[in-house]
Amino acid sequence: MRVIMMGSPDFAVPTLDALVEAGHEVIAAYCQPPRPAGRGKKLMPTAIETRASELGIEVRSPKSLRSEEEQAAFAALDADVAVVAAYGLILPKPILDAPRLGCVNVHASLLPRWRGAAPVQRAIMAGDEATGVTLMQMEEGLDTGPMLMKRETPIVDKDAAALTAELALMGAAMVVEWAMDPADYRPEAQPADGATYAKKISKDEARIDWTRDAEMVQRHVQGLSPFPGAWCEVEGERLKILAAETAIGRGDPGTVLDDELTIACGSGALRPVRLQRAGKGAMDVETLLRGFAIPQGTVIA
Repeated sequence: MRVIMMGSPDFAVPTLDALVEAGHEVIAAYCQPPRPAGRGKKLMPTAIETRASELGIEVRSPKSLRSEEEQAAFAALDADVAVVAAYGLILPKPILDAPRLGCVNVHASLLPRWRGAAPVQRAIMAGDEATGVTLMQMEEGLDTGPMLMKRETPIVDKDAAALTAELALMGAAMVVEWAMDPADYRPEAQPADGATYAKKISKDEARIDWTRDAEMVQRHVQGLSPFPGAWCEVEGERLKILAAETAIGRGDPGTVLDDELTIACGSGALRPVRLQRAGKGAMDVETLLRGFAIPQGTVIA
């Protein structure tokens, strides 16, 4: 088929690769414009722009798809389908209707649970036992379109990075399977019950609340690792906790209970395993404590 790929982050790259490897003609890749990043604020292309350029695929990165000019340019590609994976822009109706088979979305949740921007993080933080990928026919509502295919995977102890990578591969395989014979997959309306919204993670929300019970704090860490990273403050310095485990202990929330950095929560305790100081690389807790003493009794905010 003639395919338009629409995606931006690493999550979308396996889908692009799978479509190319399956022999489909990817006629253009749409992605977010390059954004400033790092200390130098250098413009950095998205993962899809980088990969599409390597494959010799035309890259388009409009700031919006609402203008008649952009919509006409999209329609002129004469695509059979647009495959969307974490693109990051709202698709107006003329875009949704332009390809012969419409726009198909690779969404990283078991719809209707976790519609929206941060489904992987929200599933982990909520303590869901499983999540998955839903292949969905897009319509104007936010992730409300009929489902074409759904696959599930357990979450267990996966952090957001590991789970996202797994779901990206799962979604890529599902797209290729669907594209072999789209007529075999009849759209199924999403259930009316069970819909939840996975709003974008805010910077303030990433701060750890030590008054919560230890399991909730551990899921908070797991769901935000490695980005943006759950964080706290130690003597005015911001410290990200990238991995942690629950531990036995009791004390005022936020209090360090021993020389291994076990921290009291509202119920139970948390022991960080991997951390990151501001401006430093990630390190295990033993390495951190050798260069940054946090003695028993310290109160972490």
